[in-house]
Amino acid sequence: MSLFWRIFALNAVVLGTATALLLWAPVTVSVPVLLTEAVILVAGLVVMLIANAALLRIGLAPLDRLTKLMTTVDLLRPGQRLPEHGHGGIAELIRTFNAMLDRLEHERATSSARALLAQEAERRRISQELHDEVGQSMTAILLGLKRAADEADEPLRGELHQVQEITREGLDEVRRLVRRLRPGVLDDLGLVSALTSLTTEFATHTGLRVVRHFDAPLPDLDEQSELVLYRVAQEALTNVARHAEADRVSVSLRLADGTVVLAVADDGRGTGVAREGAGIRGMRERALLIGATLEVTSQPQAGTQVRLTVPVQPAQPAQPVLREQP
Repeated sequence: MSLFWRIFALNAVVLGTATALLLWAPVTVSVPVLLTEAVILVAGLVVMLIANAALLRIGLAPLDRLTKLMTTVDLLRPGQRLPEHGHGGIAELIRTFNAMLDRLEHERATSSARALLAQEAERRRISQELHDEVGQSMTAILLGLKRAADEADEPLRGELHQVQEITREGLDEVRRLVRRLRPGVLDDLGLVSALTSLTTEFATHTGLRVVRHFDAPLPDLDEQSELVLYRVAQEALTNVARHAEADRVSVSLRLADGTVVLAVADDGRGTGVAREGAGIRGMRERALLIGATLEVTSQPQAGTQVRLTVPVQPAQPAQPVLREQP
């Protein structure tokens, strides 16, 4: 039954019931209308309106559920669907809407994969240029300053040494940027070593206490999953440094029920509500690429926890999602 005929049938039931009552009920209408008759007619009208509203409410309830889902659906949280009950226009509308969500989620995942692939490739290119061009140039400058300082007299020698230290600090900063742009240790030594290096550097630069717990051995993960785990941990630590006002942060990587779970928790101020900024939404997009689940919880004055659950799957052929091109 289409939506039109559903509404028509509900109204027909109400009007038919009212007509039957008028035909068989011992009620007469005088001219002019008496007060008691007017009261009876008004009461009957009110009953008809209430019955009509109740039946329409029941008949259109699926549309209300569909409207609520439309206002709350988030493509970064896939799987939100309405149950397809019954037949007719409303059931067809729900099926069409669910199919539309399937297409949108697939297209969003595909477009995000392309964007992240381009982003990772650009990061790799920039880090390579910083390492090969800027890094080597600054190293040559350091060597030239050292030779000049060795041959110079005071006070010029002291000034050259000062410039040399400033240049060395700049070179260290360039190397730190290179590691942040492209974690070479992830390619060479694996995920645990990369996270250890990341947290050690984070503790050194922020002064926060970092507690690590990495299960060993972990199952073999594909390149995409390892890169997503690393980037989520990196973004979570960046958020802690910028917003949490924390003294301590814990980073754990555990194996649980056929999944690898990454958890980054701090003891900062928290908010009570995990605000979905660009960083968190970026983490959700990365999680979708490997079928992972991201949960962000925040309690007032009790810190925030970022939890990424990655399913462990058998080895699959390489997929061109986050695999970078040289």
